[in-house]
Amino acid sequence: QITGGIQAVQDTILQKDHRLSKAMVHCGSLHVTLLVMHLSSKEEVSTAVGALSDSKDLVEDLLKGKTVDLSFRGIDHFRNEVGFVKLAESDHTAVLTEVAGTIKKIFQEKGILAGGDRAFKPHLTFMKLSKSPKLHKEVKKIDPSLYEKFKCHYFGDEILHRLDLCSMLKKKQPNGYYYCESSIILGEKQAAEPDDAELLSLSKRLVENAVLKAVQQYLEETQNKNKQADGSPVKTEEAASGSKHENENGSS
Repeated sequence: QITGGIQAVQDTILQKDHRLSKAMVHCGSLHVTLLVMHLSSKEEVSTAVGALSDSKDLVEDLLKGKTVDLSFRGIDHFRNEVGFVKLAESDHTAVLTEVAGTIKKIFQEKGILAGGDRAFKPHLTFMKLSKSPKLHKEVKKIDPSLYEKFKCHYFGDEILHRLDLCSMLKKKQPNGYYYCESSIILGEKQAAEPDDAELLSLSKRLVENAVLKAVQQYLEETQNKNKQADGSPVKTEEAASGSKHENENGSS
């Protein structure tokens, strides 16, 4: 919903001034920046990956199991050179500001200069003149009247669920999003780490399936022996081996 709304804004602007096509941000790249840093070596990237990983527990402690619902409404600009969708002020944006502050502190404790002294202002950038230096020489300012009818438009809500450490220089992913050095998922267990209850339930199902298969095989073998004893034809070797194969698959 948010992406579709932003594409509508971009299309409306381009109908009025097609030169700005070079200033448009691909909708696959849409994100809210928490902080920016300069990592000049693989070692520093590795340190940053570790800092992001360390921040997971602290951020989740901060959230206390509650979701952060981010509502995007209206359009604003920076110096008429950057156009962005605004994040509506709420208790949830206050929590996001706390999250950004927590992560910034962790990165700085690891020796990574991140964020600077600039105030945190979460937003979704959808166009910026700096994307094209050639265009910027020709178009000094973006005319606000180009997106006037969207000034108070409600774009949609998004739940905060993932934090990414992205590279601005490496080749982007096929969907247009940034190359991710690392990510953390908030509010859920890692899929590779089932809890004790899940493991117990899985074990019980495996045992029950194995027992059922064993009983079924025993009954079939007993029935075949009885048929063989009174002259009835027995199962063919192919059918018998098929039953055995099925049993092995079922209990593996």
